[in-house]
Amino acid sequence: MVTVRPLAESDLPEAQRIIHRAFGTFFGVPDLDKFWFPRYAYTRFGAENVAAFAAERDGALLGSNFATRWGSVGFFGPLSTRPDLWDAGIGQRLVAAVSDKFESWGIRHAGLFTFAQSAKHVGLYGKFGFHPRFLTAIMAKPAQPAGTSKWSRYSELSESERADVESATRELTEQLYDGLDLRGEIRTLTARKLGDMVLLWDGDSKLAGFAICHLGPESEAGDGICFVKFGAVRPGSGAQDCFTALLDACAALAFASGMTTVVAGINTAREEAYRAMLARGFRTQIQGVAMHRPNEPGYSRPGLFVLDDWR
Repeated sequence: MVTVRPLAESDLPEAQRIIHRAFGTFFGVPDLDKFWFPRYAYTRFGAENVAAFAAERDGALLGSNFATRWGSVGFFGPLSTRPDLWDAGIGQRLVAAVSDKFESWGIRHAGLFTFAQSAKHVGLYGKFGFHPRFLTAIMAKPAQPAGTSKWSRYSELSESERADVESATRELTEQLYDGLDLRGEIRTLTARKLGDMVLLWDGDSKLAGFAICHLGPESEAGDGICFVKFGAVRPGSGAQDCFTALLDACAALAFASGMTTVVAGINTAREEAYRAMLARGFRTQIQGVAMHRPNEPGYSRPGLFVLDDWR
């Protein structure tokens, strides 16, 4: 009998092995031993804003799933099960577990990133009320030296300054979607030394934008990569110029950190932001579809300049 329970720390090596094998198999990788995939089991397990679930039978781990909370917004993944057990209904149990967690958290807008070409994946998540909406493009460009943008690094701040900045990010994201809150993600990034946060300032030293960036292979980025897990600028007049400056600041952080490439996700419903990334030299590496519950835009709508990645 298959049961679903909280993932335990002792499960992590096998959970990561299953994640690696499941995605490598889906992608058709010829040599799984040479396939790199982010260490999601380790970067997400135990984080203050993440709940992790395991499926098991007779003491053997069969798969896992992770629910992430950004205030009133939640997403799940990576969902993985052993390839030899695909189509056995285990994935449905793990989706049910994160759906229940979203309910207990009071999540108002839930979502996920999945493979746009896979009717199987879209059909599975549709059973739980998730609707396919716009494509999310995972885009990349080379790192570059700092330009003229006025930006700084969260890691260089004092403890009191960090607290003030966290509050400022909350005030900014509230303007994007009611209750959106990235402070747990910021604290996890810092506590686990996964990367740094870019802070963009306007003329009167007010926070104009920020980007939570993973750096290198021990994070969710990869060797030589600066991965923007979330980034946003204050909406309103001048937002597009600020967004361009934020993109440049992320590329500069990558360069200063010894990375060669900056990677960021953009939902194409944010059409002005998507076009701005193309104009700044970003090119799509892979693309998937964002699925939402309920079937509404959330913060993926025209006029908002937000980077995110729900993988």
